[in-house]
Amino acid sequence: MHRPVLLVIAHGSRDPRHAATVHALVRRARSLRPGLRVETAFLEFNLPSVPGALRALEAEGVRDVVALPLLLTRAFHAKADIPAALADAPARLRIHRADVLGPSPLLLRALERRLHEAGVRPADRSSTGVVLASAGSTDPEAIAVIADIAREWRHTGWCAVRPAFASASLPRTEDAVRELRDLGCARVAVAPYVLAPGFLPDRIARGAAGADVLADVLGPAPEVARVLLERYDGARLPLRPALGA
Repeated sequence: MHRPVLLVIAHGSRDPRHAATVHALVRRARSLRPGLRVETAFLEFNLPSVPGALRALEAEGVRDVVALPLLLTRAFHAKADIPAALADAPARLRIHRADVLGPSPLLLRALERRLHEAGVRPADRSSTGVVLASAGSTDPEAIAVIADIAREWRHTGWCAVRPAFASASLPRTEDAVRELRDLGCARVAVAPYVLAPGFLPDRIARGAAGADVLADVLGPAPEVARVLLERYDGARLPLRPALGA
């Protein structure tokens, strides 16, 4: 029996760094699971589109696809845009839905990897306040998830951890940086909880001007690639049977 193809669905961006980072992450996932076919599609701005990728797979004779949203929270894109795009899948394809990436302990490890790469040492932990800077959302569920992650992360030894948002929600990154200073944290680090560069990550970077450390986006960190594979393995049952099944 052939393994389903993993179709990673990213948002897309006019910024070429976004697609380049998504493709690097997909290559990392392939390297961790030799023999698994991993493809990429985008909701907008980049090609292939989700319907286009699905049609191409169906034309090749593929019958089972695991559709994985390359998203950190279940907000509008996960709840509306991606289901709408998958609704146009060719009738012969069985679509298995995978969950969004977050929350996951592996993503916390990826955040810590990026902070370490930016110069935060284990010995700095108790004196360092961290801003968990996400893209932001109007979805209360997504905002609550970010707040929960910040609370969980605080208990691993940091001076303090505060959530921040680049859009749609408050506080902004610069406000969280000032709050951590006021709390007395000797150093302040900003950890972008975003997957790829683009407009909102750039806004996070500008808001981090008053911090001591700005970590990189999660990107193709090996922990993120492992989450992709975990979500693939736990994919849901088919949405509909294939024709003739």
